[in-house]
Amino acid sequence: MRNSSTANTTTGKLDWTTILIYLFLVFFGWLNIYAAVYNEAHANIFDISQRYGMQMIWIVAAFTIAAVIMLLDTRLFYAFSEIFYGITIVLLLLVLVAGKEVNGQRCWFELGGLRIQPAEFAKVSTVLLLARVMSSYNFVLNSLRGYLLVAAVLLPPLVLIKLQPDAGSMLVYGSLLFLLYKEGMPGWVLSVTLSAVALFIFSLLFDKLYMVMAIAVMALAVAGYAYRRTKTSVFLGVLIAGLSGGGYYLTRLLGAEVELYYFVAGATVLVALVMLVVSFAKHIKRLWMVIVILVASIGINYSVDYVFHKVLALHQQKRINDLLGIESDPLGWGYNVNQSKIAIGSGGLVGKGFLQGTQTKYNFVPEQSTDFIFCTIGEEWGFVGSVVIVGLFTLLLFRIMLIADRQREAFARIFGYGVLSIFFFHFAINIGMTIGLAPVVGIPLPFISYGGSSLWSFTMLLFILLKFDASRFE
Repeated sequence: MRNSSTANTTTGKLDWTTILIYLFLVFFGWLNIYAAVYNEAHANIFDISQRYGMQMIWIVAAFTIAAVIMLLDTRLFYAFSEIFYGITIVLLLLVLVAGKEVNGQRCWFELGGLRIQPAEFAKVSTVLLLARVMSSYNFVLNSLRGYLLVAAVLLPPLVLIKLQPDAGSMLVYGSLLFLLYKEGMPGWVLSVTLSAVALFIFSLLFDKLYMVMAIAVMALAVAGYAYRRTKTSVFLGVLIAGLSGGGYYLTRLLGAEVELYYFVAGATVLVALVMLVVSFAKHIKRLWMVIVILVASIGINYSVDYVFHKVLALHQQKRINDLLGIESDPLGWGYNVNQSKIAIGSGGLVGKGFLQGTQTKYNFVPEQSTDFIFCTIGEEWGFVGSVVIVGLFTLLLFRIMLIADRQREAFARIFGYGVLSIFFFHFAINIGMTIGLAPVVGIPLPFISYGGSSLWSFTMLLFILLKFDASRFE
């Protein structure tokens, strides 16, 4: 009787608005998978020989997972977080050896017709363990020990996923910066990270020489304004120009061929290091921060070519170039995005109707039931349908944020922020890449894209949080 009473109490405290949004997205996703891979010879939506039939099995399994989670004691998630994390790390190791290779990636276990992707479940276990570590009694985030503990949780799955390689799943972990920020990480860390990403992109778009000159001028302008040393900034600018120009022409006279960029960058770093010594000697407050940011910015600018051509795979380079407009290849690397935008645009205001999408019906868009499922929505349900889905996802994110904020225990609150970070990243990047605003990195749209592993992992993330929320007064 007591177990039944406890279950009824928990059910009564559930956030039913969030559950209704979840149910709508799951079933709407199922319908769009049916539309994306519709086969007239197998018109029955329950036909398990087709993806839509298999998705129904994944949905039933997801509902079963959700129900089991709601019956568990919340203390189990804390107690077994380390074990769950360990299991997923072992699976990530095993998939590198025994996994099935598809398109150069070894990300899945294949059992008959069933594919399991450990990286999806690693998101759940990583956020659980991170919440446990960060909610421990003597944890202080803004300390060397705190950041080392966070790194110890995040790096193992990151490294193993990189070895598969799966860039999309790797990037998801970057979204957890939002979680760290909400838990007290200084705002400047987030700002510096976003600035570094922006600098990397600008360094791809513009010549390195112009970029390093712009970085130097901005640093001198900021320092001159902040410390009321305009004349000193002008003098340092002239000194950098003189050193770089003099060195460049001297090497030309000696018959050497060295790019002007290296002299400008070298002179700027040299002057910056001298000023760093002066700032400490004369106790000039926080000038060292400007100098460190300046040197780091030049380092990022210098390393762009190496990172872009040596670290990123060829298809990733091509997709980024296509996104930034550096190259145009609508029939090659840009084909998926180009066809996706055509499909979405052709939907007009209210769409062509269910099963009436020509781009969808004739398979113009590859991976349309998985990564590019949103273009099916755009074509068949139009602008109105797309806005409804975006609005529901926005409402879901808002509900998750409210749930996380009202948790009484640090473990549940931190886990909630982690769920919010992961959902937002998947939502923003997936829709962004289908409309050409983000690079194609291969991540699913939560609850809508085809796939059992992703559906189950998102269900686990959401319903563990809902269980914490329903039990917060116990």
